[in-house]
Amino acid sequence: MKHTVAIPAFADNYIWLMPAAQSNVVIVDPGDERPVLSYLNANHLTPFAIIVTHHCHDHVDGIKPILAQYDIPVYGPATERIPGMTHPVKQGDLVTIDSATQLQVLDVPGHTAGHVAYYQPGTPGQLFCGDTLFSAGCGRLHTRLYDDMFKSLQKIAALPDDTLIYCAHEYTLANLQFAAHLAPDNSDIQAKIAQTRSMRVAGKITLPSSLGDEKKINPFLRCHTAEITAAATRYATDNGLQPPSSAAAAFRIIRDWKDRF
Repeated sequence: MKHTVAIPAFADNYIWLMPAAQSNVVIVDPGDERPVLSYLNANHLTPFAIIVTHHCHDHVDGIKPILAQYDIPVYGPATERIPGMTHPVKQGDLVTIDSATQLQVLDVPGHTAGHVAYYQPGTPGQLFCGDTLFSAGCGRLHTRLYDDMFKSLQKIAALPDDTLIYCAHEYTLANLQFAAHLAPDNSDIQAKIAQTRSMRVAGKITLPSSLGDEKKINPFLRCHTAEITAAATRYATDNGLQPPSSAAAAFRIIRDWKDRF
């Protein structure tokens, strides 16, 4: 296998298979073992390791059934309970895939308190970010840790623009509809909506996205812009809230707005 592959699961999850040396692959966030094992068997692939971004059931429930068939390491966030975890990881750790590939661990709390992401530098690089960053959106804050989530997104935004974003859900079109509501005159968002609709009609997935594209269309990466600040101010004024005085405050407002959209 030469390229990272998406394995659809549940209604809208993607379990990613990242190629390693020879016929080995790394499994990312296996919430359901059945499509993973089926794909491995059909394509004569062997799992090298499992990497996990956070503890939500749709990311971890397939781990133990996979381990029943394969004796492989499980990497996951050090502060969360991950089934079968053998290698707890945190910011700055390296996950060695093979002699040519290492994944850098980033702490990206917000969706959950211990959420991590895995970044492979390269041209382009790859980021497996679970439910922290989506195409045109970001994860719900189960933790209510707004400042942590804002900082996590800023950490991701500092990566190279050509970084490919391998998030865990097909939420792109719904996220774009919210983005367009905030910025109805944004031509980049309108073009992305047209492209996304065409892809979904054709049965294609909309991922991975690129970080450079996300900086154009994703309101949660654009809280510093006049466009998003104005939208957050309108919402705050209409709902008796304090208008945002910073990008972090604008993030808090539009994240709550998205929950009610």
